[in-house]
Amino acid sequence: MERGRRFTGGNASALEIDVGQRLRQLRSERELSLSALADVSGLNINTLSLIENDKISPSVSTLQKLALALDVPMGAFFEVGVERKNIIFQKAGQRPRAAFAHGALEDLGTELASRWAEPFVVTLEAGADSGETPILHTGLEFVYCLEGCIAYIIESQQYVLEPGDSLLFEARLPHRWQNTGAMSARSLLVLCPADERDRPTTLHFVSD
Repeated sequence: MERGRRFTGGNASALEIDVGQRLRQLRSERELSLSALADVSGLNINTLSLIENDKISPSVSTLQKLALALDVPMGAFFEVGVERKNIIFQKAGQRPRAAFAHGALEDLGTELASRWAEPFVVTLEAGADSGETPILHTGLEFVYCLEGCIAYIIESQQYVLEPGDSLLFEARLPHRWQNTGAMSARSLLVLCPADERDRPTTLHFVSD
């Protein structure tokens, strides 16, 4: 993990999300102590305290564990007093962003009333990966490479995505991802669960 920071992408108009404050709010709404959340999430209580106090930025995998423990979609960390809508229009540089230890997430549909799909722009630093444990969840997964180079391993087959390349697959197939380039990579990631009760983002990134 890294020292707490805000990801602005050089655009001050972007809505910067205070993940620590949002985590504290979600935990309080569920009347969970730090100790209880640590037990449920499997994370160290000191780590949780540092995140809530903006001393460190959580990795994507940590956010996924927290989302699972709190029983919320990944987008919940972006929802700060937003009004639910049926149509979402976002100007470039003005969508909610949350920094994590090895990149950043931009939520493209945080205000949408019906979350049948969870769209994100994912920024990954060089060498970032999802870990050794294969990912499995319901529905479909769509990836569109915007910048850099991202490799997906689905079952035993590797697919290398460069700018303009896309990948659509059944997410029940074991899969992993990695930024194989020497520079940061950006991709459009859309997770489409088969069941609205499913939380694919809580499974998509594994332990640090």
